[in-house]
Amino acid sequence: MDDKERLLSPRPASDDPQVEKSLRPRSLAEFIGQEKVVEQLRIAISAARARAEPLDHTLFYGPPGLGKTSLANVIAHEMGVKIKVTSGPAIERAGDLAAILTNLQKNDILFIDEVHRLNRAVEEVLYPAMEDFALDLIVGKGPSARNLRLKLPRFTVIGATTRLALLTSPLRDRFVAPHRMEFYSDEAMREILTRSARILAVPISAEAAHELGRRARGTPRIANRLLRRVRDYAQVVAEGVIDLAVARAALAQLEVDELGLDENDRRLLRALIELFNGGPVGLSTLAAALAEEVDAIEDVYEPFLLQLGFLQRTPRGRIATRRAYAHLGVPYIERQPSPDDAGPTQGRLW
Repeated sequence: MDDKERLLSPRPASDDPQVEKSLRPRSLAEFIGQEKVVEQLRIAISAARARAEPLDHTLFYGPPGLGKTSLANVIAHEMGVKIKVTSGPAIERAGDLAAILTNLQKNDILFIDEVHRLNRAVEEVLYPAMEDFALDLIVGKGPSARNLRLKLPRFTVIGATTRLALLTSPLRDRFVAPHRMEFYSDEAMREILTRSARILAVPISAEAAHELGRRARGTPRIANRLLRRVRDYAQVVAEGVIDLAVARAALAQLEVDELGLDENDRRLLRALIELFNGGPVGLSTLAAALAEEVDAIEDVYEPFLLQLGFLQRTPRGRIATRRAYAHLGVPYIERQPSPDDAGPTQGRLW
């Protein structure tokens, strides 16, 4: 199944963008969860505003769906400045970035989603822009070519990435304030769903909000998507009111189990256990057996399964744990340990 079609995909789906935008917080006071990040941002914003300076270049990293884009818009609102939103893949040439930079006003924010996907030529233009607020251009060709430096107004770059390790060191070092986004607690998820239900004018009980929140993988984007699907169910079979019984019935119809796994997650675990005897099996082999892309397995399915302790990554491949067997109701067969399954200090030395 295409990741964008999955109900529990943490990545943006083809839902109504206006509805998605209406559910996003507009200020730090409205932002629920990520308490450490929010407090650090509150101090940084207050200091920057007191000095009448732009905010330091900021980087948000962590799994998708945790509010990186929302926080960028919140920062712009709190700073009282405009924000230009783009993404790494959208900036194909250095000239594209130059056009964006020359249109920024003083203290404006440039938000670059998927910043790890910027190509090197674009990065080379971004370095002096971030560090010296200058744009270096080459005018002319051949022997007559000369370097032209244009001064830019002081501005802030906010980057967002799900793959911090893919950022080059020079680019990563230019972000003064890196912030790691964490998965949300069940209590924070309940508060987020209660707020979203209020905005959507959907009656929901505290118990139902808690039930939806704990099955949403600690990810607000997934929680809001579940809420909208459960709202449809409640509108048809329960006069529009979401109580605990309605929430559980709707989630059962959507095939979202007690731990937040959907049919695609269970299909991966069953393939690992039934086709490969629990592993180890290579990532490419597992992806071929599931008719999925390798990146989808590694970036979409595995993180949550690893978080639950259902999956292990070893040098020889993926292994299903005892917990995965228990969750699927399959008898566990003890594996013989292999030297390759050892940790980094106990594995092979060659």
